[in-house]
Amino acid sequence: MKQLTIIKIGGNVIDNSANLHQFLLDFTALPGDKILVHGGGKIATELGESLGIEAKMVDGRRITDIETLRIVTMVYAGLINKNMVAQLQAKGNNAIGLTGADGNIIKAKKRLVEEIDYGYVGDLDENSVSSATLDNLLKAGLTPVLSAITHDGDSQLLNTNADTIAAAVAVAMSTLYETRLVYCFEKKGVLKDVNDDNSVVREIKSGEFEGLKADGTVAGGMIPKLHNAFEAINKGVSTVYIGKADELNELAGGVFGTKMNP
Repeated sequence: MKQLTIIKIGGNVIDNSANLHQFLLDFTALPGDKILVHGGGKIATELGESLGIEAKMVDGRRITDIETLRIVTMVYAGLINKNMVAQLQAKGNNAIGLTGADGNIIKAKKRLVEEIDYGYVGDLDENSVSSATLDNLLKAGLTPVLSAITHDGDSQLLNTNADTIAAAVAVAMSTLYETRLVYCFEKKGVLKDVNDDNSVVREIKSGEFEGLKADGTVAGGMIPKLHNAFEAINKGVSTVYIGKADELNELAGGVFGTKMNP
């Protein structure tokens, strides 16, 4: 099977033009087929505030009312997505920018209201991603760049977590490719000591996850990242990495960040 790399980047890259330029150079240089998934960074919040729309967050998650949905659609699917596609074209990477609605690539379900009403937020399941459509784009020599906007199949756009999208895409594509999933963020990987950037845990096996949570090595925002990582591995993804965006060029040598294994 051919190898496919799915890479997710967040605000720490998107919000800094120099970091984004270098990341896209490194991304373009990666051999083989690849898909890029991105979130939105601070731009959506700043634009909303300039229009008098205050961001509402609960436990780090954005509440997406109808006004916020309009903002994140404009920013994620428009400004950020097309800016990255234009930069990739300039670097010789024939990219195509997409939402989940384009080609019916990612169909989500609006999150049910339980204790909190998250608004127009989409959740994914094992049938959400159209692997056939993505495969056709890759075979046509295109690099899909997926924003964090999906749809419900009944004309409603939805805001969906980019980490979740990346994992779902990796799992769906694992039936056609040997897929590896890469989460890029501001740290060098999972750290033994959060105050020491060089204390990277180079490899974690699925059976070690609970123990690392118990001893505090994995805490806070790293818990859902690793949960997504091992969920992906358990559903067919060959390898998952978590590491720093500006070290992506080290991926080819196998020394990038923290590697998650079954």
